[in-house]
Amino acid sequence: MSPEEQFKFIKPGEVRTRIAPSPTGFLHVGLARTALFNYLFAKKYEGSFVLRIEDTDLERSTPEFEKDIIENLKWLGIEWDEGPDTDGKYGPYRQTQRIDLYKKYLEKLLAEDKAYYCFCSEEELEAQRQYQMSQGMAPKYSGKCANLDKETVKKYLAEGKPSVIRFRVASKKVSFNDLIRGKVEFDTGLMGDMVIAKDLNTPLYNFAVVIDDFEMKISHVIRGEDHVSNTPKQILLQEALGLTQPQYAHLPLILGTDRTKLSKRHGAVSVSEFKKQGYLPEAMINFMAFLGWNPGNEREIYSLASLVKEFSLENVQKGGAVFNVKKLDFLNGFYLRQRSPEKLTELCLPYFIEAGLVTKEKADLNFLQKIVSLYQERLKKISEIIEFTDFFFKEVLNYDKELLRWKDMEDKELKDVIDKLEKILSKIKEEDWNKENLENVLMPEAEKTGDRGKLLWPLRAALTGKEASAGPFEVAEILGKEKTIKRIKQAKELIK
Repeated sequence: MSPEEQFKFIKPGEVRTRIAPSPTGFLHVGLARTALFNYLFAKKYEGSFVLRIEDTDLERSTPEFEKDIIENLKWLGIEWDEGPDTDGKYGPYRQTQRIDLYKKYLEKLLAEDKAYYCFCSEEELEAQRQYQMSQGMAPKYSGKCANLDKETVKKYLAEGKPSVIRFRVASKKVSFNDLIRGKVEFDTGLMGDMVIAKDLNTPLYNFAVVIDDFEMKISHVIRGEDHVSNTPKQILLQEALGLTQPQYAHLPLILGTDRTKLSKRHGAVSVSEFKKQGYLPEAMINFMAFLGWNPGNEREIYSLASLVKEFSLENVQKGGAVFNVKKLDFLNGFYLRQRSPEKLTELCLPYFIEAGLVTKEKADLNFLQKIVSLYQERLKKISEIIEFTDFFFKEVLNYDKELLRWKDMEDKELKDVIDKLEKILSKIKEEDWNKENLENVLMPEAEKTGDRGKLLWPLRAALTGKEASAGPFEVAEILGKEKTIKRIKQAKELIK
C-alpha cells in the first residue's frame, strides 16, 4: 500500500502524534516546525497531539529550557491535548517520572537474553573504533561482553564495575514505509549491539522513546530526517519486546541560504529570538508551514485553522527546506498591517520602553499611535519601530550636513532653501498645522524649483536626520510647529 493510499483509511480520532523535546536548550525553530506538522496532522484527523518532555539527560536538562519550550509553543498557538501541564490517560509526561516503566522493559530484555551488561571501558571501545577504521571497516561494537556467564556479570555488578546495557542486534535487513520517503531499508549487520541504557534507572533515547510511543499509543511519529537512522534501531526494539510499530514520517532538514543545516551562524534559530525581534506568532506559523510543505497552489497566506484543513503529509517534500528570512519578513509585514493601530501600538510599546524613549508610567499612547500608524506599512518586524522613529523623541538630531544636500546642490542654494522653509513654516498658524495644510502650502513652492526634491529633501532630512523616512508633511504634523521650526534652525546652524 502506498503512503497516499494509507491516508484514505485513517478514521477520525485514531491519530495520536507527539512532540518530545529535551529541555537542554531553547525551542529551536526546527523543533517548532516539527511540533507544528505533528499538530496539524493530528487535528486534520480529529486526533490527539501530545507533549512529552524527554528530561533524562539530567546534566543538561533545566527548568529554564522546559519553561521556554512550553511558553513558546503556546505563544505560537500549538496547544497539546495531553502533556506535563495537561491531564491525560497516558501520563506522566516527563521521562524522569517514568523510570519504573523503563526498568520493567529493560529487565524483560535482560531476562530473555535479548540484552546484556557490557563492562568495556571507554578506552577499550575507542581502541576498537580506531582499529576498525584503520582496516577500512565501519566501527561497531566487537561483542566482547556479549557472552559473559551470569556469575561473572553478577560479580562485576556487585563490585560496582562501570557498565552499560546493550541490546543484541541481529544481522538482517530492516525496512519500513516512510510516509514521505517511501520504502527505506537498512542492513543492521553494520550497526553492532547498541547501548540502550546506562543502567536500569537511566535509559537512553532509542530505548525510552520506543517504550513511551507504545505506552502512549502514538500512531504516527513525525520527526526530522536526522532521525531516519534511529528508526531501524527502534523497530528492532519493538520487535524484541512484541510492541506495535507506529507509522513513520521524516521531514526534510531546515537549511540556511547556503544549503547547510540551519545553525546560529545563519542568525536567529530559537523561537524566543524571533519573538524578541518582533515577529508575530501568525507569521511564524505561516512561514514554518512552508518549510518543507507545499499546498500545491500559489496561495501564501494561511492561518493556523486553514492549515489544519489544507495540510497533508503527501505534499511534504523530501529535499531540504531553505530558511529564507526575506519570506518571513514579507509574511510578518503582512500580519503587522492587519493589526489595528491601537493593537500595533500596544505591541510596539515594550520596544519604546526598552529603548528608553518612553516610560511605562508616562507613555502618551495617542502620540505613539500616530507615530506607529505612520510606519505601519514599512514595518517588517516590530523591533524596527525604534530605528525608524527614534528621531521623534530627541531634542537634538545628530547628522552630517551632507544629508541635507539634494543631489549636487551648492551650499548657498541649500542655505537659501532652509531659510525659505523657516519663513514659510513660521507663518503657518498652530491651528492650521496639519499634513493637508502643510502640503497645500509647501508643494506649490516645491514645484516652482523645477525639482521638488530641492525643497522636500532638505525638509525631510532636517526633520528626521535619516536617509529614509516617512514623508515630511506627515512627520512635521506629528512633531508639531515648535519642534519642526527648532529642527529647521538646527539645520541652518549646521550649514553655517
